[in-house]
Amino acid sequence: MHIAEGFLPPAHAIAWGVASAPFVVHGVRSLTREVREHPESTLLLGASGAFTFVLSALKLPSVTGSCSHPTGTGLGAILFRPPIMAVLGTITLLFQALLLAHGGLTTLGANVFSMAIAGPWAGYGVYRLLRGWDVPLMVTVFFGAFVADLSTYCVTSVQLALAFPDPGSGFLGALGKFGSIFAVTQVPLAVSEGLLTVIVMRLLVQSSKGELTRLGVLLTRSGERKQEAVAR
Repeated sequence: MHIAEGFLPPAHAIAWGVASAPFVVHGVRSLTREVREHPESTLLLGASGAFTFVLSALKLPSVTGSCSHPTGTGLGAILFRPPIMAVLGTITLLFQALLLAHGGLTTLGANVFSMAIAGPWAGYGVYRLLRGWDVPLMVTVFFGAFVADLSTYCVTSVQLALAFPDPGSGFLGALGKFGSIFAVTQVPLAVSEGLLTVIVMRLLVQSSKGELTRLGVLLTRSGERKQEAVAR
């Protein structure tokens, strides 16, 4: 997913940076408030960031100028919501660009928009929708992580198609080509990430039940009654 350094035209790189900035600024405020009001959450925040860093560093060759890999953003989005995940994802992408030559500084805005913003929001939206339908927690976690991963690559395909439209079929033709190439590696990776995220969530339920209850991932009886009332 990481678009390589210097691969996007300057105008596109700047535009995606501008589009990403408000989400990251809002996320910094949300993260600051979370740490100030609940300092005990720093360990889980660090674990969510580390999960994203490790998974998204496992890259496979794919589209020219990019690559395929898990994203790891679904877990953090489910635990702390997408605004905070925008910050964790941005930090991850920045360190990978500087330390691993994975992605780049000129393409940071585009990579942040796809992996740290669009993916987490899409995954969290599916997670919340399924929770509202009283779907079992681990099923919602799987689909949340699956959609967060897959939607990241859909957005990356759009970014590349906008920057490099097909000479004959234009944007739509390029989108079809980029998307189909990504799909070969990304669909299995999204399924694998969903299953891995479920395993991690099961471990967290055992070790951090109180924190997950505070975050709203695990519902108390009053929370369950309230959710049932909303469903009615």
